[in-house]
Amino acid sequence: MPDEQVTDLDASTPERRTLDDRRQAVVNLWDFLVKGGLADQTRTPSQVIDSGRTRELHRYEPADGIEPSGIPVLLVPPLGSQAACFDLRPGLSFAEDLVSKGRPTYLVDYGPLKGEDRALGVEHFINDVLPPAIRAVSEDAGGQPVHLVGWCMGGLLSLGTAAVHQDLPIQSVSMIASPFDFSANPLLKPFQVLGKVTGGRILGSALKAAGSIPAPLVSAGFKATALPTYLKKPRTLWSRRDDREFLTQIQAVDHIMNNMLAYPGRATLQVYQRLALRNELASGQIQGPNHLVDLATVSVPVMNIAGTEDVLVPSKAAHHVGGLLASSPDVRLPLAPGGHLGVLTGTRAPYSTWVLVHDFLSDHDEAHTHTAA
Repeated sequence: MPDEQVTDLDASTPERRTLDDRRQAVVNLWDFLVKGGLADQTRTPSQVIDSGRTRELHRYEPADGIEPSGIPVLLVPPLGSQAACFDLRPGLSFAEDLVSKGRPTYLVDYGPLKGEDRALGVEHFINDVLPPAIRAVSEDAGGQPVHLVGWCMGGLLSLGTAAVHQDLPIQSVSMIASPFDFSANPLLKPFQVLGKVTGGRILGSALKAAGSIPAPLVSAGFKATALPTYLKKPRTLWSRRDDREFLTQIQAVDHIMNNMLAYPGRATLQVYQRLALRNELASGQIQGPNHLVDLATVSVPVMNIAGTEDVLVPSKAAHHVGGLLASSPDVRLPLAPGGHLGVLTGTRAPYSTWVLVHDFLSDHDEAHTHTAA
């Protein structure tokens, strides 16, 4: 459900409603609950230009009548989420907005998890998914460097890639709701206490045995972070039954939340043990199987936007990264309205988060140059 529901949950329908209002409310609820929904799920037109294991690279088609300008941007989703998080619906699609402003726009899609992908760790995406995608975008764009924009863990993957592979043509890294200090999230306290008592063995053993986190459990986990909102959903639908746009946004967000992807078991174990339990990322350094990820070596501009109502990644958890980027020439830590998904693609995002990202990209289109690796 959209984050705006949190503030509008108790908004009551006006007592005096015309006959037309009542008829429209019936139509809205019928379309929402019975007919198949209100939201237009049409995706912004794109074509696949490169692919590999857990990697499908899309190039969005330029908008008619808009002269392309600026350095290309690569959208990086988190693990477990559909890449459609950047392309929610017409009118509330960040990808569509970038294209409409002439920005050459690309998207990396990991696709659904296959059986042999269960053993993949975070290092696979930092070493074997993002680097070839970045090089392909640069080559397709005539050798230009690439802006990375990642939501949640997509931001962590983007920044980790910039730290490890400094030869890549990365121009900047923009993150939205990406966590760096897991001790700042009160929702993780029970798991951290359990992990300390058991040495991380109970949940760790369960993750190893499962091999991956099934998609329904990933969806349930995200919904659990906004449980009060979901419990009030029937009353919300009834009280806002006259508002067709509001119901449309609910359905579009529900489609994302109900169709999360399975999470690789090894990556889940790494996130649990090394990030959630030991909070290693808060130090700015993590030793991977092949490389040391040292955020102090990142030499490109970095931004991390925190949502004012995000219970999954509070602003303190997101903005902690500001003290870890000793070599970045420009570090920005703004706030924008919305919860964890709403800050990216809620109804307020076009006037807040998207503006912040556009300004950051524009400021660094000419800041420095790379040659494609």
